[in-house]
Amino acid sequence: MNTPWGYPDFDAHEALHFVTDERSGLRAIIAMHSTHLGPAAGGTRLWHYANDADALTDALRLSRGMSYKNAMAGLPLGGGKAVVLANQTRTKTPEMLAAFGRAVNSLGGKYVTAEDVGMSVADMIDISKQTKFVAGLPVGGGEVGGDPGPHTSLGVFLGIKAAVKRALGKDSLNGLHIALQGAGSVAGGVARQAAAEGARLSIADVDRARAESLAAETGGSVVTPDDILFIEADVVSPCALGAILTEQSIARLSTPIVAGGANNQLATAEDGERLQARGILYAPDYVINAGGIINVSTEYLGDGGPDLVRSRIEAIPGRLEQIWAESAATDRDPACVADAMAQKLIGRR
Repeated sequence: MNTPWGYPDFDAHEALHFVTDERSGLRAIIAMHSTHLGPAAGGTRLWHYANDADALTDALRLSRGMSYKNAMAGLPLGGGKAVVLANQTRTKTPEMLAAFGRAVNSLGGKYVTAEDVGMSVADMIDISKQTKFVAGLPVGGGEVGGDPGPHTSLGVFLGIKAAVKRALGKDSLNGLHIALQGAGSVAGGVARQAAAEGARLSIADVDRARAESLAAETGGSVVTPDDILFIEADVVSPCALGAILTEQSIARLSTPIVAGGANNQLATAEDGERLQARGILYAPDYVINAGGIINVSTEYLGDGGPDLVRSRIEAIPGRLEQIWAESAATDRDPACVADAMAQKLIGRR
């Protein structure tokens, strides 16, 4: 019998909930990795998966990443994630969102959701009609909340600058070449901030029109998705889906830095070691991309305003420096160092 316990990415997850609502067509997985620091918090991803096993693997990996992300960001939250298994057209209906909201509500606050890939602020509004355990809702001017994407972008941008300072000894991105994989909300924010500082951009997205639009706005050039990771650049910034850093792809990289907003960039733990062996500085994804959950946490807990969100995001470069310094001192790769730090924070070491 196949069970989640036998999956390579099962990591003592506290609970897995498989949600089915036949009337709306909803099929979803809610994965709670750890509640050691607080309720399991993490967004909901709507995606068309090739098979159910891929959906479960994604939920397991993403929820573990959220445990680590929230812990390393100093937030009083555990880690969870939900995936909604969509059809090929990624159809969403109000009935599906309502059914999902009821499923979240049935957990009584053990899981708190927000937007992720395939979900929007409007979707969170629909879900919030069924449960109060949701964040990422629209707010008025000067308030905390709304789309977490811009906050993620800010953290990634600041993290890239920290990586450039450490690896290249430069205080500015002016004149540097950044290869962006993705042209969505997070990548778009990174692109605009980097271009404003004088960076030269190469951009790829599976939606070529979206890549072309962002390139036109930022003065960048468009590259095919198959080539973007491997062009010669000062920084390769993965800002799309995960598991793109593999033994094969790492061997083809032509960059001194990998720093981007995508979750679960490393296909395996060994891939962190491969980057280290090639002398490529890696920014652990769940550290550099924590800006969104920082905003979500502050909104949900009501423990501060925009100034607190900004100060927490501005602490991301310091955490990366701490990881890189320990990596250099111990000869362990940054991903390994970050994992050990996070595991200790959630009581797993």
